[in-house]
Amino acid sequence: MRILISGGGTGGHIFPAIAVADALKDWDENCEILFIGAEGRMEMEKIPKAGYSIVGLPISGIQRKLSLRNAMVPLRLIESLWKVRKVINKFKPDVAFGVGGYASAPAIKMAQWMNIPTALLECNNFPGMANKWLAKKAVRIFVAYREMDRFFPKEKLIITGNPIRKDIRSLSNKKEEAKRFFDWGQSKKTLLFFGGSLGARTINQAVRDAAGFFKERNDLFAIWQTGKNHASYLESETAKLPNVRAMQFIDRMDLAYSIADLVICRAGALTISELSAVEKPAVLVPSPNVAEDHQTKNAAYLVEREAAAMVSDAEVREFLIPKIRDLIKDEKQLEKFSKNIKREARPDAAEQIAGELVKLIKSEKI
Repeated sequence: MRILISGGGTGGHIFPAIAVADALKDWDENCEILFIGAEGRMEMEKIPKAGYSIVGLPISGIQRKLSLRNAMVPLRLIESLWKVRKVINKFKPDVAFGVGGYASAPAIKMAQWMNIPTALLECNNFPGMANKWLAKKAVRIFVAYREMDRFFPKEKLIITGNPIRKDIRSLSNKKEEAKRFFDWGQSKKTLLFFGGSLGARTINQAVRDAAGFFKERNDLFAIWQTGKNHASYLESETAKLPNVRAMQFIDRMDLAYSIADLVICRAGALTISELSAVEKPAVLVPSPNVAEDHQTKNAAYLVEREAAAMVSDAEVREFLIPKIRDLIKDEKQLEKFSKNIKREARPDAAEQIAGELVKLIKSEKI
């Protein structure tokens, strides 16, 4: 089997793609997998680290604000389409799988033009531009949320959930390791703050300004990922407190999740899938800087089901710490969030998607 996987730009696209690739390898260790991403984006580093080959395209996304860069998008799209054509002619994939993001658009569209069966993964509660464009000729569309027939043909949809990393699927027996890893001490409750690999400015500002809160509540322990773009926060007063562990990037999210009593984070689709799998109560702060405002829709979906709390990005500095102060002492509410978010968990999503791709390949070869 030869499988082409395309997409990227953020961890929310890359890590599910790697999870599916790993599941395909478990299914058939001899299958060949090739990734296609965007030059200069994080997939060009993360995919090879995971053990897979990747080809970069000169594609770029459309800027939502007026920008001269948008004038280059059509030229880069054409250049990317020609490059993909050469890659497909050489690799000869049995199926092409798109995980979203602008990098997936030229790869999957060219595969469709060349009559290669294609499948898509839509991680969010509201589809992005690439998947909307590609859906008409896709054979299968894997989704994480119900009622996605509002956007896609119902007969193509398979509800699988979002694929998540293997190390996060089971946190049993990891607490003691986590305590050693983070030098946890004797704190009673643990807060986990993170905003993705690049960081979330408003969440970081709220934590930075909360030194007084953490001094007052020295029975709390905080793990704080600032992200690559906000490493300067590591020099703040809060970051240096004895009950705070601040770092640019958390290499062992499985350990962080294992001791977290409350998670404060963005509302990306992958993050929500991880929270569901590990059954952690959360305060979600949707990013306002994403296409179609899909993070707010993701968070609202959970709030409606009493599976999480939400604070808007604009209100973080005023309301986030008071919300945490109230929640961390409300055991019943934390238990309700944990119980209800568990209902959204689909820990076998990667294996299910891999199985469907294999079935699709076999059906095409009959």
